[in-house]
Amino acid sequence: MNKKTVRDLPDADVQGRRALVRVDFNVPFDDQGRITDDTRIRAALPTIQLLRQRGARVVLLSHLGRPKGKPDAKYSLRAVQARLAELLPGQRVVFVDATLGPDAVAATRDPAADVVLLENTRFFAGEEKNDDAVARQMAELGDFYVNDAFGSAHRAHASTEGVARYLRPGVAGLLMERELQYLGAALADPTRPFIAILGGSKISGKIDVVEALLPKVDALLIGGAMACTFYKALGFETGTSLVEDDRVDMARDLLERAGTRIILPHDATVAPSMREPGKAHAVKRDAIPAGEAMLDIGPDTAKSYARAIATARTILWNGPMGVFETPPFDAGTTAVARAMADATATGATTIVGGGDSAAAVDQAGLSSRMSHVSTGGGAALEFLEGKTLPGVAALDDA
Repeated sequence: MNKKTVRDLPDADVQGRRALVRVDFNVPFDDQGRITDDTRIRAALPTIQLLRQRGARVVLLSHLGRPKGKPDAKYSLRAVQARLAELLPGQRVVFVDATLGPDAVAATRDPAADVVLLENTRFFAGEEKNDDAVARQMAELGDFYVNDAFGSAHRAHASTEGVARYLRPGVAGLLMERELQYLGAALADPTRPFIAILGGSKISGKIDVVEALLPKVDALLIGGAMACTFYKALGFETGTSLVEDDRVDMARDLLERAGTRIILPHDATVAPSMREPGKAHAVKRDAIPAGEAMLDIGPDTAKSYARAIATARTILWNGPMGVFETPPFDAGTTAVARAMADATATGATTIVGGGDSAAAVDQAGLSSRMSHVSTGGGAALEFLEGKTLPGVAALDDA
């Protein structure tokens, strides 16, 4: 998808104008109302800073949580304003407890503000319904539109798709541009060898990705509990592992069509349950005990996958190899993350497809050693599946 970006706008469209920027500030909070991870806020800074440097007043729209279409103090973006102000020293960052209407519009025109953060877009039921009246009101908040919220681009909401029908130009922000460049290049013209690593719990959630990637990759490495559905298709004992019985025939068909391109774990780390990490041990993939579950790829597989990653020039990873939140079932996921970091250092392009994979890489302290870590789990998956993202399609073509 070749879309215009903030870089393409002429000065006359930016200087002294109001840039309505859809960002993704859907950040986690602790019980005391403190932000526990500001990655998504920091990811939006380059676009905000570029627009300010070019003389625009920046008006920010974002959702936070699931407030069910009505105001809820628990989901207010007020706390985000304080962190944003810290990250933008020298800029006057103002929070407005309105999203639409005269007060919101007046705030966007206030010369005392450099950056205006409006209240949660999901405080209006019409946001998620892509209500036309809400979209029209949002269009009054700016003079041009920028979508920098890749993580929400797969949703046709008023702030991601509807507003772009009434506010032009409509362009991609720098984060959106980066996401489309890396994910798009991996699919369209990857440097080879190109391998994809898919994990997570269910094959059903990744089936469209598998189908889309199989014709393009040189190898597809499988991890996580989804491997067990493939094991069952091969006739192996899977114990108490998570298996999607209604997807076994599909898994068998995929294996037949893929030939040697789908690679399953050679061994598994198993235990009676994730609550008994002290009983974890490795077994061959055809020797999973009847009363135990696969909770991670095994150590031999971790080494084998690391060797495969070392030989590749483009590596795409989506989904953890095991229950990475609970040691020792994080070993396989950490091994993949380290191998990808090492591959990046030798010139490979490494892309982490958001969601749990991004969280795992961050947990390992390796995010900065990847070529690109996507900010959008669901959006990245749909993009890799070849689906049109409404929030991207609505923007001006380059």
